[in-house]
This record gives sequence, C-alpha cells and structure tokens, in this order.
Amino acid sequence: QVQLVESGGGLVQAGGSLSLSCVASGAIYSIDTMGWYRRAPGNLRELVATITGSSTTNYAESVKGRFTISRDNTKNTVYLQMNSLNPEDTAVYYCNVDGVEIYGQFGRYNYWGQGTQVTVSS
Repeated sequence: QVQLVESGGGLVQAGGSLSLSCVASGAIYSIDTMGWYRRAPGNLRELVATITGSSTTNYAESVKGRFTISRDNTKNTVYLQMNSLNPEDTAVYYCNVDGVEIYGQFGRYNYWGQGTQVTVSS
C-alpha cells in the first residue's frame, strides 16, 4: 500500500517560518492531488492548501499570502512553506494524497499521513 511520512513540524515564535514535507511511498503510479490539512484543538480538520498534478493550487483564505504549497512529482513529495506564522496556525498538520493510482490495482485511492504538530508561540 501507500505510506505517507511527514516531517518538519515543531515550535516557532510568532512571525517565524516552518517548512513541512510529506513523502508518499509504495507502488505508486501517479498522484492527482496532494495537500495539507490541519486540526486545531477543539476544531474540525480543515483544508490548508492543495496542489494538483498540473500544479494548480488552492489555499484557505487564512493562509493566502503566507503559505506556499509545492510538489516534486519525481519524489512523490509535497511541501508546505509557512511564513509569518501566528498562534492561530497552531495545529496538527496532516498530509493527504488523493486520486492515487497503484501499480497492479484498479481504482484511485486516498491516503492520510499521521500528522505533525506545529506550535506557534506568541
């Protein structure tokens, strides 16, 4: 199957930056959309940003102009550069891949990473 491994979370002061990475591994033929979601304490999981195979991006209004999503299709990796962080960005950040085609299997699949904690102190 497919596994997602996230890295790059941590503790940062308000105004600082962090960069997240997520590597998808397994018998992957292609991935349609890669993205990041987050869940703050007491809240539902929400979209942060997504990027399609043709590099079309979509951002939550709250992160536009501060976060940048990118991907490396040769490495099945998605990145999230987060700048000008504020305490409201504190959450567990989850990587997601959608429309995954796997060698030898029919269908398209969706997978989630285990999450990485981002904490922004004021």
